[in-house]
Amino acid sequence: MIDGVNNLSPKPLVVRTSGGRGGGGTVLTAGLHPLLKGGAMRVSARNVFLGTIAWIRKGAVNSEVLLRLKGDDTLCSVITSASADALGLRIDREAYGIFKASSVILGRDLHTARLSARNILCGKVERVIDGPVSAEVTLRLPGGSVVTAVITEESAKRLSFTPGDHACALVKASSVILGVAD
Repeated sequence: MIDGVNNLSPKPLVVRTSGGRGGGGTVLTAGLHPLLKGGAMRVSARNVFLGTIAWIRKGAVNSEVLLRLKGDDTLCSVITSASADALGLRIDREAYGIFKASSVILGRDLHTARLSARNILCGKVERVIDGPVSAEVTLRLPGGSVVTAVITEESAKRLSFTPGDHACALVKASSVILGVAD
C-alpha cells in the first residue's frame, strides 16, 4: 500500500519509520498530491504511476506516449490518437500510467532479450507473497517506483525469486492506460 501511494507523487507521501522508544510505523509527509486530496480516482489496478510526458509520437489511429517516472524510469503507452486529444496530452504535462498486476510478465536476465513488449522495467525484488494459485512479486525500480506482478504459483516456483534478486517486468505498451487530473 505504501509503495503504491508513493508511486503517485514525485516525492514520498508516506514513509516507514523503524522501531525505537515510540515503536515503528508510517508517517504522512507534507506533500499530499491533488489526486489523493480529493479522492478523485480509485482504480482496481495495482500499478499506478505519476509521471511527466516526455514525448508523444502521433499516428493516424494511435499515439505512442512516453511517461517519465521518478528517477530515469520510463513507461510507454499506446493509446488512440482520439484519446490523446481528449486527454489534452502534451509534453511536460503530468499524467498517470496505469496497468494491472496480471498484465506484468516477469523474467530474469532480459536486458539483451529481443521482445515485442515496449516496457522492460528492471529492478530488485522487494517482496514475494506465495499463494496456492498465484504469487505476488514486488519490484523496486532504480528511480524508486514499485511494480507489482501477479503470476502463477508454478511460474513463481520456476523463477524462484527472493528479495534482493534482480528481475525485469515486461508490460506491453497497449496495456498501459493513461489518465490526467482535471
